[in-house]
Amino acid sequence: MFPEAGSFVITPVAPHHLNVRPIVVPDDNVISFEVESRSDDIICALDSRREIVGKNVSLAVRKENFGVSLLRLSENNFLQTLHSKLTWGVDKRN
Repeated sequence: MFPEAGSFVITPVAPHHLNVRPIVVPDDNVISFEVESRSDDIICALDSRREIVGKNVSLAVRKENFGVSLLRLSENNFLQTLHSKLTWGVDKRN
């Protein structure tokens, strides 16, 4: 997915089934969900912060209205990085 695509990718962390996959939605959506748990409390973790909340809480995530400037260490663009990491066009039979 291109960084400029204007999409929001929700990726399960450590899913318990192999058929659990990321989902892509428009970045102006608000995603709300409920958590199923056998325990009465759950740990909600985000950006190195965590909070213990009851399992009956509803959670929602959305894109914030600010961007983050990142340091670029090389002159590769997005497609060059994909080409390099995925070895697109490289014949490894020789």
